[in-house]
Amino acid sequence: MARKLDQILVIDVESTCWDGPPPAGETSEIIEIGLCPLDVASLSRSSKHSILVAPKLSSISGFCTELTTLTPDMFAGAGALADAVRRLKKEFESKDRAWASWGDYDRRQFERCCHTADVGYPFSPTHLNVKSWFAVTMGLPHEVGLDTACQKIGIEMEGTHHRGDDDAWNIAGVLGQLLQNSRSPLS
Repeated sequence: MARKLDQILVIDVESTCWDGPPPAGETSEIIEIGLCPLDVASLSRSSKHSILVAPKLSSISGFCTELTTLTPDMFAGAGALADAVRRLKKEFESKDRAWASWGDYDRRQFERCCHTADVGYPFSPTHLNVKSWFAVTMGLPHEVGLDTACQKIGIEMEGTHHRGDDDAWNIAGVLGQLLQNSRSPLS
């Protein structure tokens, strides 16, 4: 089946985290999947989504709540990673579309968490590392954070930094600008 190139699914995950190493017996796992489809033709962002994933192998620490604003009580009705993966595949056709994230962390975290939970990987092999692409495109000597990238190209960050849906929205804005800058009229 041919890859669908009408949208790029921009993904940002938030995971359980601690100020230091995880407590004994706990491991970092995905707790929020932020998603913003970027329309390839118009380079527009039309929606953003937050898919909460109930942690099974860890708890949400005070540090994690401080960083992400995600509190343990927000996960009372959240499904498992398998539920989120089914939604990604069905609602967003994630297996058939290119996807992007800020850096490689999100891709590696998905691979690790899916393997640990014995859940099928929800994405196509076509992953765009926007963080690296931004640095190379801008001629920077190293990668920079999302907030710095937004400043460099004059995009104001929207929403709450370290919330998956807001970060996905902002990453899609940077990606759209990079794509716009790379397009030239056909002669």
